[in-house]
Amino acid sequence: MAGVPVWSTPAHNSGTRKLPQGIICTGETYKNAVKLTFARGASLADPAGLFNTGRDGRTRRAINIHEGDSIDARAFKSLVRAAAALNRQPRDPSGVHTAPRKPGKQADPRLLSGGNPQIAKGLGDAPIRAYIAAMSGGGPGWKRRVGERIDAIIEREVPSVRKAVKWNSPLYGAASAEASDVTVGEWFLGVHCMSRYVKVAFFRGASLKPMPPIASKQKHVRYFHIHEADAGRFDEKQFADWVRQASRIPGERM
Repeated sequence: MAGVPVWSTPAHNSGTRKLPQGIICTGETYKNAVKLTFARGASLADPAGLFNTGRDGRTRRAINIHEGDSIDARAFKSLVRAAAALNRQPRDPSGVHTAPRKPGKQADPRLLSGGNPQIAKGLGDAPIRAYIAAMSGGGPGWKRRVGERIDAIIEREVPSVRKAVKWNSPLYGAASAEASDVTVGEWFLGVHCMSRYVKVAFFRGASLKPMPPIASKQKHVRYFHIHEADAGRFDEKQFADWVRQASRIPGERM
């Protein structure tokens, strides 16, 4: 191989400052593996455990792919999106990102009422992954598995889906011209952890056929609750149909 392939986000403006080009990852070939090194991998959530080398580094993380290995395409795509989103975030005034803490020293997200994770407001896949990773709250992992399945179904049915965390809840919306601003936009679905179930809100659920089963005080909103007993066997076909319908009608502006 002549040279090392580099994938990066272009230089762009952020508020009053112009941010430089940011490297997402590089690719290198070795005798026994292809190595993909993420320049800021230590700052990325990796719930699927794709990073398998360099995990003790302060900044980088890498994936070694050997002959015969398979890779989780959806998780890899999420990792690339998260890396790109991280590069779009403003840097400190010196232009240098603060070195991240080692994983063992990072505090777990605070759990609010009902065990809902407290996650900072943000746009893109990274805050969604952080929320999903915290859904178990140190207890049984069924809520996290539900979160992962919900996210996977939405990505499959709406490939251009727009994601954000706002008010400590994941939000999903159709792609729009406002896709770079978490403070505006229309959203068709939200997720929230309750003590005994995961609540999925369809913000225009009253327009779906059939309507999701749980009524709301807001006439347009309908809910779908997933309890632990339903975690591995809720009607995914019907859920996917609701997602498709919801993504095609005007959402709730928040």
